[in-house]
Amino acid sequence: MNPSDFIKHLKEQSFYENQLTHVERIGARRAQYMSLERPLLRPLVEAIKASGTAHLYSHQAQAIDAIRAGQDVVVATGTASGKTLCYNLPALEAILLDAQTRAIYLFPTKALAQDQLRVLKTLVNHLKATQPRKNGPSLTIPRFGTYDGDTPQNSRARLRREGNIILTNPDMLHVGILPNHARWGQFLKHLTFVVVDEAHIYRGVFGSHVAVIFRRLTRLCQLYGSRPQFICCSATIANPAEHIERLTDRKPLVVDEDGSPRAPKQFMLWNPPFIDQKKTTRRSPNGEAANLFAEMARQEVRNITFTKARVVAELILNYARQTLDRTDPEFKERIASYRAGYLPEQRREIEQALFHGQLTGVTATSALELGVDVGDLDATVSVGYPGTVASLWQQAGRAGRGTGSSLAILIGLDNPLDQYFMRHPAQLFGRPHEHALIDPGNLYILEQHLPCAAHELPLTSADEVLFGRGFVEAMVNLEERGLLTYQPDQDKWYYRGRDYPAEQVNIRSIGSKPVALVDGSKKLKRLEEMDEASAYSRVHPGAIYMHQGESYLVTELNLEKGQAVLLPARVDYYTQPREFNDIHIIRSLRHQQLKMATVYWGAVRVTQQVVSYKRVRQFSEANLGETPLEMPTNTFETRALWWDVPIEWAGHLARRGWDFMGGLHAVEHAAIGLLPLFAMCDRWDIGGISTPMHPDTERPQIFIYDGYPGGVGITEQGFDLLTQLWEATLAAIKDCPCDDGCPSCIYSPKCGNNNEPLDKRAAEWILESLLRTK
Repeated sequence: MNPSDFIKHLKEQSFYENQLTHVERIGARRAQYMSLERPLLRPLVEAIKASGTAHLYSHQAQAIDAIRAGQDVVVATGTASGKTLCYNLPALEAILLDAQTRAIYLFPTKALAQDQLRVLKTLVNHLKATQPRKNGPSLTIPRFGTYDGDTPQNSRARLRREGNIILTNPDMLHVGILPNHARWGQFLKHLTFVVVDEAHIYRGVFGSHVAVIFRRLTRLCQLYGSRPQFICCSATIANPAEHIERLTDRKPLVVDEDGSPRAPKQFMLWNPPFIDQKKTTRRSPNGEAANLFAEMARQEVRNITFTKARVVAELILNYARQTLDRTDPEFKERIASYRAGYLPEQRREIEQALFHGQLTGVTATSALELGVDVGDLDATVSVGYPGTVASLWQQAGRAGRGTGSSLAILIGLDNPLDQYFMRHPAQLFGRPHEHALIDPGNLYILEQHLPCAAHELPLTSADEVLFGRGFVEAMVNLEERGLLTYQPDQDKWYYRGRDYPAEQVNIRSIGSKPVALVDGSKKLKRLEEMDEASAYSRVHPGAIYMHQGESYLVTELNLEKGQAVLLPARVDYYTQPREFNDIHIIRSLRHQQLKMATVYWGAVRVTQQVVSYKRVRQFSEANLGETPLEMPTNTFETRALWWDVPIEWAGHLARRGWDFMGGLHAVEHAAIGLLPLFAMCDRWDIGGISTPMHPDTERPQIFIYDGYPGGVGITEQGFDLLTQLWEATLAAIKDCPCDDGCPSCIYSPKCGNNNEPLDKRAAEWILESLLRTK
């Protein structure tokens, strides 16, 4: 496929109404090779040659040299750049030289672990083939396997005893390995490498938990006399060194000069057209995706169209089939949908059909984003910005893995961040803005993991160095609650319980009371778990909840029982909660004086109440009605960013006929929508409040707060980059073609005041004034 020809063809279609706002032409890149400082063992050289690798890329050689020298390393290069060899080769070489060598490979999902298991098997099979058939010393063939919840008991014992490499996930490390470290003593004694793949995934609450789990692992390695190296692989982010240091408590060498070749790619930004004269409402992005998907089928452009939800993937498929049925019925059976909820054999069948060309395209959720080989594709379509630049490039990287040109299309949704990228493509394709953010010192997270650490090995005052900020306060709280007891003659804290504390810790929630999500159609089968703080807005009665791309209707939320009952639901709408918020300042921890305002970051107490929810149709975005709710309030302490706005500005705006409160409110909404540009988070991870007179300060204030108890660093990043956030927010509002505000700039889907009052012109004036330097 020639992308330029296909783009020209799209412009000739009846559905084309100048949706194409930008084409980024990404040129081919030649491979940069480099030799190692010391050659690999001959069997490894032959094994990687048999796997198709004759030479190492420069970043692979740089990483392997550093690992051999004993350094902790993070490799932050692009999708499909061969990062796997950066850890497989030094690990296998160390095992060949010393059969006692042990390594743990950690992956965020079981599916990714299985995919990397296949890669490792292939490499080791080639290694076996290099063995001399008769005379000569035989190699120590590495033993390895996955160790997760699906591993049979007899295999677990064998892997503990004999395995050189364990492929697992943070959940299993937390609940299966560390609490049972006595069984793993010999493994931990010889542990040489801890490999952390997809390290950028470990951010927010999940990443903060994993950071403390790594500190628990480090303690136990010290107990058994080892100090393993951390080898991390990450997508391109703005802060790889800082992120990995916070995650692992080690200062890594950063390898980020990508030496792998790249085929040329054209990246289209496709913005749905307005459907009203006031330019406040756009055509459905799902309808746009269906048109593109059908046209790709007609032109036999092999593609994956990514959506955020299974129901959307199914709707796009059905609409495209209806379109093809009217004009080109022979193509409608060559497209399908793909999702995590299918049986494994169904998924393999679709993968193979796409690989061999029987299918020209599939609509998919993120199940196809990682680790599944579907051959060389011509194009990808992302229906909406997937939340991070790393995820967008992972989706786009599914096409063009050979040498031919490929096409990627991003369809903009009607929200501030998507529309900002549609109008400012240089911000999307330029330098990485996003910072992966975690806070291993979060008090709520430490209070969950320190009992686990004490259960594994009594804590001492020396552990403060390892666990850092928050350790002392957490230990005091845990003593007062009777979970830990101090023995002064030993300077040790012991866990007082008789249970297994790690089993009580959900590493994907912040630590308030857990709420189990159960399937009411399958005898209350547990689907997943979330913390109570999130449950109020995500699984209230009537909510549509997405689990592995499947839609579920919440029929009951019982906070006393810690249970939400869900039923599978084939619906064509999603829900948005509306909530009222209040905020009280506890203390400022940092502040900075700018020319027109004082900016603070610190501890706050937030009170939230979900008061209703709205049903929104998937394809048309039509409002299907609002349902009131009677939900309890939810109060928690977190971290927030806030700034003063001079009170006299109210008079300046009034003389212009503009609404001061409407301007503050609009700035708050738009800034929340744009903060994910700088922090790897979702707008639903943060909240905000604006007021013309806050009782704690008796001044006009705008607050943005972390939506999780204790905070995970999101708003602190906003504090550090506030001027850039104001600039991006001003551009998003000013460049939006609407007259009075719309979902693309200043409306918020979860506003408790029904987006009233809002004043777009006042917001522009306030931001311009805040940014004034003279």
